[in-house]
Amino acid sequence: MDLIGFVFARSKRQVTAERAKELAELLRQWDQTDQPAAAGVFVNPSMEELREVLAHVPLEVVQLHGQETSQFCREVKESFPVSVYKAVSVRSGDARKDHLQELASYVGSIDALLLDTYDPEYGGGSGQTFDWESIPEYQQWTRRHGIPLFVAGGLNADNVQDLILQFQPDGVDVSSGVESAPGVKDIAKVNAFVERVKSI
Repeated sequence: MDLIGFVFARSKRQVTAERAKELAELLRQWDQTDQPAAAGVFVNPSMEELREVLAHVPLEVVQLHGQETSQFCREVKESFPVSVYKAVSVRSGDARKDHLQELASYVGSIDALLLDTYDPEYGGGSGQTFDWESIPEYQQWTRRHGIPLFVAGGLNADNVQDLILQFQPDGVDVSSGVESAPGVKDIAKVNAFVERVKSI
């Protein structure tokens, strides 16, 4: 496991900065060779919100799941010592071609692109997959610009190997697929997911 996410956006998984700080301190007790980085998940945050969270929580990644502009992403990168991952909802057909053109402005503003399933309420974590056949077009774009591509959206221990074997993304992101109930992580499911990923 390379990253552990703390969800600060409004959702059933939301944590406070104080609780995230406690959990991040527990991460620091892990063996250095296995220590995952701490990622904060936000949806349309203000710079002030990010500043307040980062004053409490030693995040290494800020993952943005809303309609954050490339200018905002660049401002985050320039203001804080973090990597910026931008999540986007996968489009279909002609809308996807337009979407790829829109993403051009993010080159130089983000450190990774995360493909996710569209969720109008929470910006992700819906537990639904998107059409994986759309991945290659996004992958061509990210490779052309040297941006790592991560995939989320309905992943679990049963389907993550198929995804990786077919499309070889640079990383995968899971949330609801390792829960026993909404917002409740299941350690057995987490372990099964990680084992499936690492076995490839």
